[in-house]
Amino acid sequence: MVANKPLSGKVALVTGGSRGIGRGVALQLGENGATVYVTARPTDKQEEFTKNLGISNLEKTAEQVTKRGGKGIAVYCDHSDPEDVKKLFERIEKEQNGRLDILVNSAFAGHTEVCLHSGKFWERDPSLFAINNDVGLTGSYICATYACRLMVPKKKGLIVTLSSVGGANYIFTPAYGVGNAACDRLAADMAHELVGTNVVTVAIWPGAVNTEYMKYCVEQNPELKSIFETAESQEFLGKCVVAMATDPKITDKSGHIVTTMHLAKEYGLVDENGEQPKDALIEQQEEHINFFNSTKPPKTA
Repeated sequence: MVANKPLSGKVALVTGGSRGIGRGVALQLGENGATVYVTARPTDKQEEFTKNLGISNLEKTAEQVTKRGGKGIAVYCDHSDPEDVKKLFERIEKEQNGRLDILVNSAFAGHTEVCLHSGKFWERDPSLFAINNDVGLTGSYICATYACRLMVPKKKGLIVTLSSVGGANYIFTPAYGVGNAACDRLAADMAHELVGTNVVTVAIWPGAVNTEYMKYCVEQNPELKSIFETAESQEFLGKCVVAMATDPKITDKSGHIVTTMHLAKEYGLVDENGEQPKDALIEQQEEHINFFNSTKPPKTA
C-alpha cells in the first residue's frame, strides 16, 4: 500500500458495492489507499434484472480496489438478514483488530419494484414498503449500530448513509420517499447520541447517476433519457466521501444532509467530464436542506 495516499491504513466498509454507486465509492476509497470491505447479496438472492444483465461482480470490484492502490475484500452478505450483518462486523473486528474508520451504507433492494412497476400505492402489494426499506433503511440502522461499537471506543469514524432528494420531493412511490426521509432522520438523530465521540454521521444525496440500473431504466423508459444526459459518474460520490473522510473539520457536518453538488463546490471537486454536477431537484430543496441542517446537535453534550 502506498504510504502517501490519504486513506492509507484506514479501514472502510461499503455495503452494496458490487455495482453502481457502491462500486464507485469502493474504487475511490481504494484509490486513496484504504482497505475496503465490499458487500453484495449472494447470487441466488440478487434481483432478477441484476442476474439477467450480469451487472453485479463483487470479486471484480474487490480486485479493482486493490489495483487502484488499496486492499479490496469481497464479502457476500444479505443485508436483509441481521445475523448475516452481525457476522460481517464480527469478521471485520477480528481481521482489523477492532478497527473501522468509514462505513458507507449504499445497499438498497427493490429497484425494479420501486422504479419500473406502475400503479398507485394502493393498487400495489403492501409488501412494496418492506421490499424498499428492509435493506436501505433497516439495514443501514443495523450496520450503523455495529459500526459505532467499533468506532466509539476509538473516538473516530465516519458513517455515510446514501439517501436522495426523494426524502423531500415526491419520486417514484411513497415507500421510496418515506425510506429516504427516514435515512436523513437516521443520520441526524444518530448524530445527537454521538456528540462527544468524534464519530460523524451524514446522509448524502447524489443527483442522477449513470449506474447500470439507471441505464437499464432509460432503456425501458426512453422519456427518462434527458434526466441522465448530465448525470454524475458512478465514482463522483466516492470522491465526495474521500474528501469528507480527509476533512479535519468534518465534525461540523455531523447530523447533516450533504449533497454531491454542494460538496463539489466546497472541496473543489470535478467529475469525469471536468465539470461540477448540478441537479435541478436538489436546487429546489435548498430551503429544506438548510432548515434540516439547522437542527444539528450541539458540539458538546
